[in-house]
Formats: sequence, C-alpha cells, structure tokens
Amino acid sequence: MKKKEMFEWVLRVAIAGEFIGHGVFALQGKEGWFKYFEPFGITSEETMVTILLIVGIVDLLVALAVLVKPLRGVLLWAFIWGAFTALLRWPIGPDPFWDLIERSANWGAPLALLLYYGWPKKLKDLFTIK
Repeated sequence: MKKKEMFEWVLRVAIAGEFIGHGVFALQGKEGWFKYFEPFGITSEETMVTILLIVGIVDLLVALAVLVKPLRGVLLWAFIWGAFTALLRWPIGPDPFWDLIERSANWGAPLALLLYYGWPKKLKDLFTIK
C-alpha cells in the first residue's frame, strides 16, 4: 500500500470509529448526553431518546459511507457535525473548555480527509471523492 493510500485509510478508519462509537452511544440513549439538549429547550426525555435514535442511525450511516465511499458531502457533514457536537460542550454546554479541545479530532479528521480530496467548489463535487 502506498503512503497516500495508507494516509487516506488511517483517516477513514478514524472517522468511522468515531461515528460508530457515537452512533452506538446515541442508539443506547446515553443519558449523559441529555444535558446537551437543554440549551435548545428540549426537556422531554422521550424526545431526547427519539432524537438520539435518529442521530445514532445517521452516525452509523456516515461511518459506513466513509469506509465504503467517502463522498465529499458526507465528509463535510462529518466535519460540521463533529464541530457542532464538540462546541456543545463549551461555551453553551456544561463542560469545561478542555472538553472542546479534547474533541478536536472529531472535526479535524473529517476536515483533513475532505481537504485531501479537495474542498467542494460546486454542488456536484459533494457527490464525488476525488
């Protein structure tokens, strides 16, 4: 395997691992995540579990897509979602600033692979890899 292919696969596996892990936690309705809904006015546990179910399914689909065919649009979503969920911890979340820093790989790995493939310049680029 060439260095570029190895680099690409390390990022793909890292991104998939993150999204599989988070997806499974979301499908389990991880109660520790309920506090992140409160800033958005969502207080019903039933609603939170439903949202987490949807998030879990989407996260697992993202993981699968990144392993099978990492389209730029999927990577852009992974970057945005990873950044958003990291930012939930601070300043609007109840966690310290270091929780945000700790999660920089959640958005950094998808961004790195997206930049490796080339930033999408046109809408059709979202549906391509290279």
